[in-house]
Amino acid sequence: MYKNIIFDFGNVLVEWHPERVYGEYFGDEAKAWWFLRHVTDMNWRQRIDRGESQDACIEELQGRFPEYREAIVLYRDRWREMLTGEMPGMRELLTELKDTGYEIYGLTNWSMETFPEARRHFSILQMIDRYVVSAAEGYVKPDPQLFQVLLDRYHLQSDDCIFVDDNPDNVAAACQMGMKGIVFGGAENLRKELIL
Repeated sequence: MYKNIIFDFGNVLVEWHPERVYGEYFGDEAKAWWFLRHVTDMNWRQRIDRGESQDACIEELQGRFPEYREAIVLYRDRWREMLTGEMPGMRELLTELKDTGYEIYGLTNWSMETFPEARRHFSILQMIDRYVVSAAEGYVKPDPQLFQVLLDRYHLQSDDCIFVDDNPDNVAAACQMGMKGIVFGGAENLRKELIL
């Protein structure tokens, strides 16, 4: 019997869409996606989520892509616009899960330079008061070390936990740790998978 449900935050509880800011900036959705995949790519974003200074990461990237100096700095200066609202139905589902008796936790890849403000702004994030943020620990999902930090800090057993994330690699890592993993596909699909 599972007792604990661990949620990722970005695109599970709150919508994160950097392509909207860059689509507006470039005036071309395809160019925005190319930029996010090849300039501010996953490896670069994970450096920030691991706790490196945004300013230092931006300066280094601008050195490698001087033609995109202005676009790169938007990642810092317009990050708040990239968070576009709560994921539909998730507030109600969290409330239902808590009322059912599940213990709720969070495990997110996020910069500590922006996470506190995001948490203040989005009250759905305040519904989870036991969480681990990657940048505070120096690890990012899918590194098992980050999962272990959560388990140890809150004295959890992995086989008592369900982990929900929109990234299949992160879900696979949770499964390897002994958790039940669910790839997030919307609140209603999640409710069905949890058999509520």
